[in-house]
Amino acid sequence: MSTGARDVSLDTIQRELTAFARRARATAARLHPGLPLVSYTILAHIDDRKGCRATDLATHYLLDKSTVSRQIASLEKLGLIERRPDPDDHRVQVLHPTEAGSQVFASTQASRLAAYEERLKDWPAEDLAAFAAYLLRYNSADDTTLPEA
Repeated sequence: MSTGARDVSLDTIQRELTAFARRARATAARLHPGLPLVSYTILAHIDDRKGCRATDLATHYLLDKSTVSRQIASLEKLGLIERRPDPDDHRVQVLHPTEAGSQVFASTQASRLAAYEERLKDWPAEDLAAFAAYLLRYNSADDTTLPEA
């Protein structure tokens, strides 16, 4: 692939990923108006892991601890997560979804899945598999190699 064609492809990827992120935020706002996308993804991570520490969230999402702390406080205030002592180290607090948090996640997850199913309904199975593989490959890339802002 020529340098010019590669540049065009990279520009298209950047533009389309930006559109994807905007669509994700808009969808999150419609599905749960009181829960921003960042809060929703943190709730999803906590639910998926059946609990995790705040420092694990900061590391996973490459966020500042103060940003994670604000999101956690918001989720706690909404009654969607709670802190519990780590059974192995009682000095450490582990975040867990409350029953309400698990219900919010489950109900919005079903709606999100339905939206993806509708948007991708005409895609052949091979294209879906390739798209999923490309997303996994892209998201597994080491972000520490990116230039600083």
